[in-house]
Amino acid sequence: MSKGHILIADDDAAIRTVLQRALARAGFEPQITSNATTLWQWVSRGEGDVVVTDVVMPDENIFNLLPRIKKIRPELPIIVMSAQNTLMTAIKATELGAYEYLPKPFDLNELLAIVDRAMSDTRNNISPAQPKANEMDVSLVGRSGAMQEIYRVLARLTQTDLTVLINGESGTGKELVARALHDYSKQKNGEYVAINMAAIPKELIESELFGHEKGAFTGAVTRNSGRFEQAKGGTLFLDEIGDMPMDAQTRLLRVLQEGEYMTVGGRTPIKTDVRIIAATHRDLRSLISQGLFREDLFYRLNVVPLNLPPLRSRKEDIPDLINHFLGKVADDGGNAQTRTFTPEAVAKLQAYEWPGNVRELENLIRRIVALYAHDVITEDLVLQEFSSQITGQLHAPKDEYDICEAVEHYLAGYFQGYGNDLTPAGLYQRILQQMEKPLLTACLTATRGNQLRAAELLGLNRNTLRDKIRKLDIKVITTSE
Repeated sequence: MSKGHILIADDDAAIRTVLQRALARAGFEPQITSNATTLWQWVSRGEGDVVVTDVVMPDENIFNLLPRIKKIRPELPIIVMSAQNTLMTAIKATELGAYEYLPKPFDLNELLAIVDRAMSDTRNNISPAQPKANEMDVSLVGRSGAMQEIYRVLARLTQTDLTVLINGESGTGKELVARALHDYSKQKNGEYVAINMAAIPKELIESELFGHEKGAFTGAVTRNSGRFEQAKGGTLFLDEIGDMPMDAQTRLLRVLQEGEYMTVGGRTPIKTDVRIIAATHRDLRSLISQGLFREDLFYRLNVVPLNLPPLRSRKEDIPDLINHFLGKVADDGGNAQTRTFTPEAVAKLQAYEWPGNVRELENLIRRIVALYAHDVITEDLVLQEFSSQITGQLHAPKDEYDICEAVEHYLAGYFQGYGNDLTPAGLYQRILQQMEKPLLTACLTATRGNQLRAAELLGLNRNTLRDKIRKLDIKVITTSE
């Protein structure tokens, strides 16, 4: 007995065959077509329990067909596949009522599991009342598997007002994700308000968040609204939540539990309807074990965890990111319209570990466009810029002073673009957690790979340095004499 009738539409004959055989083996009754016209005829006749379809068809884009299908058969689950692997594609599929979105190439077992789930849950509660994807710009770029999963989760989260905790190293795009969640959500008509916990003095955080009354403390000569009030009906993005002091954590927990807050010096509770999105580059569970972060607040914030991958784990996205940033420079008035990177130059960028993640790559692209007039960016030019960044244009370090200067130059370049993220609060831990590998790389580069000199400079035992080189998989970029 058939488990259900599945309509398959894809112009790729190989994909149609694979899906047909796999669904048949799984006990379904598959029916295949290569065009949207036939799919529409089947659906309009009442055929099919689930639809599995590609987006781009020879006769019609499936996004044009989806509204017509949902109008006559709103309960029909439609699983959309696409090789156009962008966040806007995922959001477009979701806003038009797709049951699920799968990027190509997809995992066959995952698709079969989704079809099973769709058969057992024929209700489709996704509302199409969302902003059109082509009306906004989302600067999240990448076609890697890791980014595709991010897109899928984001597309679902735009339909909710759930609290989200974004985890990721500095420079991975946490604020871009938070902004996308706001712009495509039902909170989009409210304000998007961002606050960086690490950039505000400890004694001012509660006033910044909740506002204060006139005379609440010395210097409070007028009543000031806080970020919660400013974000009313919208989204409040709490960046670097791991740097929030314990006292402020307690007050934030109360707000999340009771849905109301009081200004500093105030006596009347104020209701809040703000969506909270928090972000951190720190391990909050580790902070909990150290008594530096409230466990109950963590669980209030961690309703939906979203982990952003570092650039080193999705290097296949670097070519797309290069083109994206060249486009941004051109839009900003730069002369990047005709710039291209040779395959060898791209390969060199993909070989780098990118401790500063996407932010560091963007800074490098902007620097190359600004400093070099070449239309074709070659491998040698990339190496030249890397050498300039890491060694401070030193050709032959003669003494420890030169080496220290090279390292200092590199660290300064690494932090370029951090803006308000770079504050004294927690800087020591940031250096330890994020800078060990680039610091060792810079030292070894400046000493021409001389581990003894590098160990002396760092104050490390030579064997300890060797262990770190092996553990961190450090590759030294050398310069010519």
